[in-house]
Amino acid sequence: MDFAPRIVAWQRQHGRHDLPWQNTRDPYRIWLSEIMLQQTQVATVIPYYERFLQRFPDVAALAAASQEDVMPYWAGLGYYARARNLHRCAQEIVRDWNGRFPPTAEAIATLPGIGRSTAAAIAAFANGERSPILDGNVKRVFTRHFGIAGDPAKREVEQRLWALAHAQVDAAPGLDMAAYTQGLMDLGATLCTRGKPACDRCPVMDSCVARREGRQAELPTPKARKAIPERETCMLVLRHQGAFLLQQRPEPGIWGGLWSLPEFDAAGDPDSASRALGLEPEQRFELAAFAHTFTHYRLHIRPWLVPVRAASLREPALPERWVPAEKLGTMALPAPVKKLLQGLVDAGMQDSLFGEKGAA
Repeated sequence: MDFAPRIVAWQRQHGRHDLPWQNTRDPYRIWLSEIMLQQTQVATVIPYYERFLQRFPDVAALAAASQEDVMPYWAGLGYYARARNLHRCAQEIVRDWNGRFPPTAEAIATLPGIGRSTAAAIAAFANGERSPILDGNVKRVFTRHFGIAGDPAKREVEQRLWALAHAQVDAAPGLDMAAYTQGLMDLGATLCTRGKPACDRCPVMDSCVARREGRQAELPTPKARKAIPERETCMLVLRHQGAFLLQQRPEPGIWGGLWSLPEFDAAGDPDSASRALGLEPEQRFELAAFAHTFTHYRLHIRPWLVPVRAASLREPALPERWVPAEKLGTMALPAPVKKLLQGLVDAGMQDSLFGEKGAA
């Protein structure tokens, strides 16, 4: 039996079948799950996915909402450009496609935030289109199974992997594309894992180059590691009459569109930074510093709690808002800011005002 049919047979018997976005041909639900699952674990995505659908049950509802309405339902998932593109994509589908997803992977890939592999997955699950996927898990499966060395992110290696992906589909007429696509995802997520692959349970182990040659640990070829740059900032936790001052982050950029705390340079001081906003500090307390790692750098954060006398702000450079403690849970906050404020609120109250803890 060829590669693709063996993946299909294994998926039907051993694959995942009860995830909330499975057993549907609704391209909206499929698309939403594919975007949320980028760079994010299934267990983390499930509650976000279910809440998002409760609030935005279809593409028309998402398109009609404002971005400010959308961001609280994404806060904590990270990689916030995904949420902004999701919103723009919904608006484009309503405006240019009469509220219906484009019918082919090629057309879907023209929408904001949807790459070639994601478009193929949507088309395979929704329409059975014979377009192969090549996400991170599938690259790992292919590099091991076919013995492909070299960084999969490099163009020449990626092109070779795409050629192999197409070849497997072309060699299997009548292939159940939904089962095959899901099977590749399941194989990479559950058996052909980064660390200890379960080769003894793999449906294609007898033809796997990496297993035959004992190269599982060296394939896929790891990227050359670069030192992660370190940055530092200070945050102002400004409090007045039980409310906190939040600023909306600009787009594009880190945490774009989310509400965060005012920042000042690590060489500055919290009193001057408060006065620059038109606020007179009563006291200041240096809180425990912490670090947050982004894709390309690590940010060291020194927070200062500063109760202030006046709440008459100067003309803000960014949108600003005084938010009562009990309303913080309704705001789209970056995960580390949410955790910081949650800790301060919990220090003075018994019950959580956020409902859930933010993901990292």
